[in-house]
Amino acid sequence: MNWEAVGQKRLLNLDELEEIIMAAYNNAKIYKDKTKKWHDQKILPRPYQPGQQVLLFNSRLKLFPGKLKSRWSGPFIITNVSPHGAITIKSPRDNHEFKVNGQRLKPYMGAHIERDKAVMSLRDA
Repeated sequence: MNWEAVGQKRLLNLDELEEIIMAAYNNAKIYKDKTKKWHDQKILPRPYQPGQQVLLFNSRLKLFPGKLKSRWSGPFIITNVSPHGAITIKSPRDNHEFKVNGQRLKPYMGAHIERDKAVMSLRDA
């Protein structure tokens, strides 16, 4: 047995393994960049202005959500828009302000419906 030849072969195998690892790392980076580019083109920028009414998406996990219950709450009023996507909204009921991600909002396109009066009028009919 020639120990020097075995040692040289082992070093060559380690170099090959390092090259394979670097190739896999580069391929993973290329894949992630392509996936991010595809995902980012699906996200539509929504321009919001202060004073605009919006609905807020309730993303909390619920074990038994109502089948017909809406996951959108609001309307809320925008008070401040940051350039990086954070939006400060205010509740018209109690004037409580908080910041949310702009992707959790959508423009409010309707009039406020008082649910109690709508239910009462349906019961009377």
